[in-house]
Amino acid sequence: MSARVAVLVFPGTNSEEETVRACRAVGLEADAVHWNADLDEVRRFDAYVLPGGFAYEDRVRAGAIAAHDRLMTAVREGAAEGKLVLGICNGAQVLLEAGLAPALGGDSSIQAGFAKNAPLGKFRSTHVHVKLAIPPERCAITAHLAPNAVIPGWASHGEGRLAAHDDVLARIEREGHLAFVYCDASGETTTEAIPNGSALGAAGLVNAAGNVLAIMPHPERDAWTFNHHDDSRERARGNANAMLAPSGGIALFESLAKALR
Repeated sequence: MSARVAVLVFPGTNSEEETVRACRAVGLEADAVHWNADLDEVRRFDAYVLPGGFAYEDRVRAGAIAAHDRLMTAVREGAAEGKLVLGICNGAQVLLEAGLAPALGGDSSIQAGFAKNAPLGKFRSTHVHVKLAIPPERCAITAHLAPNAVIPGWASHGEGRLAAHDDVLARIEREGHLAFVYCDASGETTTEAIPNGSALGAAGLVNAAGNVLAIMPHPERDAWTFNHHDDSRERARGNANAMLAPSGGIALFESLAKALR
């Protein structure tokens, strides 16, 4: 029996369907679970994925209200038990606002946040690549990726710039919490590859225990050949099987599925 994954839906979430589809494509038993679900039922899932969107209209700060939603009770309990938790874009913002990442030293207070994009604070929707910046085994969700793996995706957010006090940023880097950094298609980390001015070039953070991953770009939006932003889509044109083949960003979901097995 495959692992059961809850894709959590708050008022304003809008990426649950493609996230469920990506989870199912790698053999997981995934379901969209709404904010009014019975908490005991939510607790029975093996892992949690918080997808993108604009939970509670991003009021106060992106993810700030959803971080206190009743569903997060089950997520916090599950994370403490060692269950895997993946937050994507708005889901990543929720995890930081909930203190589930980076959780330096196991501390569950809010230590960092995703602030408005630099330089003008405007919403950005642009194709990006991110590179694994930790040893794969540092995080259970990335453990089955290759070292320095490069994953394509879409940065689609108005508040994606990692921000924290200098001492916190230093600890994030020093203590292995910087899970993904922005890069170009070849894996080179350049200033030009960072779409939002994120400190440390950060695209994703992992908690101290290694079971909670917050990643800002959407890998599920570049998870099939027809999604790709390069010539592989053109090469597949006319071949339905090739066009619909999972690839690219699906790698992160494949690694999640292997970890859950």
